[in-house]
Formats: sequence, C-alpha cells, structure tokens
Amino acid sequence: MLSKVEQNKNIDCDIANVSEKERDKNEELDVYIVSKEDIGKRLDLYASEKYKDISRSYIQKLIKEDRVLVNSKKEKASYKLSLGDELTILMPEHKDLELIAQNIDLNIIYEDEGLLIVNKEQGMVVHPAPGNPDNTLVNALLYHCGDNLSSLNDRIRPGIVHRIDKDTSGLLVVAKNNVVHESLAKQFAVHSITREYEMLCIGNVNWEKMTVDKPLGRNPKNRLKRAVVEDGRRAVTHFETLKSLNGFTYMKATLETGRTHQIRVHSAFINHPIVGDNLYGYSVKKFSKLKGQMLHARKLGFIHPLTGKYVEFTSELPEHFVKTLNIMRKL
Repeated sequence: MLSKVEQNKNIDCDIANVSEKERDKNEELDVYIVSKEDIGKRLDLYASEKYKDISRSYIQKLIKEDRVLVNSKKEKASYKLSLGDELTILMPEHKDLELIAQNIDLNIIYEDEGLLIVNKEQGMVVHPAPGNPDNTLVNALLYHCGDNLSSLNDRIRPGIVHRIDKDTSGLLVVAKNNVVHESLAKQFAVHSITREYEMLCIGNVNWEKMTVDKPLGRNPKNRLKRAVVEDGRRAVTHFETLKSLNGFTYMKATLETGRTHQIRVHSAFINHPIVGDNLYGYSVKKFSKLKGQMLHARKLGFIHPLTGKYVEFTSELPEHFVKTLNIMRKL
C-alpha cells in the first residue's frame, strides 16, 4: 500500500480543469420543522421570518423557483402550514454580499505561514449567504488573518478549501495563499485526504464494519436533497461501530470520497440515520430538542503543501456531542 507521500506524488490534476458539473454548488440548504406556534401561518411569511435580512418578495421568488419545498412538494406562497411540516429551503449564492471582518472566537488547533486548522463549532456557517450574511467562519477568518487568505475561490469564500455542514462540527483546513490552496484542492480532488467523522446513529447494528459504495445525486423527489441514485457520482463511506448503546450506535465514518451530505445520506440508506438529522432521518422524542445532527469531523490528514510531509490533526468531541452520548449510555 502506498504511503500518503507516495500517493501525493502520483497526483497530476489541475484543479482548474475540474468541470463545474463535478463541483457541488455553494448553496446553503436549511431545514425547518413547523411547531405548534406556527400552525396556520402562510408559507412565505414563515420563511421570511427565518431570514430577517431577506425581503418577503424575494422569498416568494424562491418559492416560485421551487427553492422552497414543503414535505418535498412544491406549494404556493399562500400555503397554510401544519404541525410537523418539513420545509427545505435552498438559498442561492449571492456574490454581492458585503464581507466584513468580525471578532468571533475561533478554536484554532494549528497554524503556520501557509494554513490553519479550525475546529468549527456546530451551528456556524462556513461562508456568507442570503440568510446568513455575517457571523460566519469567513467573517472570523477575515478578522484573524486579514488579507492572508487564498483567493482561488470567489470573493465570498477566501481561504475556504472545503466545507462541512452548518450543523456538523469539526475540523477544516484553511489556506492562507493560493499555492497552498491549489495543493490542498488537488489532494481533495483525488481523494487522498484523510477524513474521519464520529457520529451517533439511530438503531443498533449487527456488524463491526461496513462499506457503502453507492452513487449520490439530486433526490428525484426533492431536488433540494441528495439521495442514492443510479446516475449519481461515486460515493464511498467506510463505517465502523465504536459502541453499541440502547437503541443507538456510536460510529466512526471514514470518507473515501467527499460528496455533499455523503455520510448523512449513506447513514440513512443503511437505515441508521444520524441522531438530530431531520433532513435525512427523523426526530427521536428523547432528543427532539437537539439543534442539529450528531456528526463531528474528528480527524483530518494531508500532505502539507510547504513541507511535503504527511500531517494529521484530531479534535476533541464537542460538549453537545459528549452530553448526548452520556445520556444514551444511561438509557
């Protein structure tokens, strides 16, 4: 088996030649479940209340463009909400957003002249978008790094080489210059990056290890979501059981590829959705108040662009994850 350094020597990939079709769009997908206090409210009013920096007329435009779905179906702006309705809202990129540096606490576990490793907290959006114009990781990076961020991406994503979902916590690598960014992007493109996640899943499994090799693409019933589809892009996830709990399982997932929502979709595909993931799973009464999926990017490894040596970083499990895990252990 080739070492990480030997694997990297075989990389001959110009990231600029990766087609747009092969890149996931940088759009923000939000999911909301209608509660008792919002029963009977108009769809457009409810959505506009969730995005206070966006006009109601713009929300109505998104509804007409099928970017706002209710229970995976298109509805009119005047649709009256019912208890438990699931709204999926896909916000398009907005390149005219104003970028501002903000003094936001960052958990930086490593930094040098070329890059930094950030342990992102759950709930933090990676870059600005309509509905999340500030208080993002990018806003914090602008304050911390100033102009020392790569510019290979568009204006609203300086330094960002890859993303993890808003409600997923864990490790991200940020590039301070274009040379480092390009090297890291090439490693992501050929899937030579080490990426390990830990998660809490619904149900008990009867296996120790499992590999899911199923292609992912747009969900034919709800284009705002991803699903296992025959004509999708190859996606491979390696699952490993860490601890069997009472009705739940503590797992590790290692990414061989890195598609949008890959671990979340593959977990649901094997009938063990992630606890707190209302988009691909379902609500568990005991944990219904969780603010997002129990998924943490625990380990990240790659060839350092400046030294040529393999480096690996790990992060501690966040407090909300540990608290949920301890509750499960006591069930």
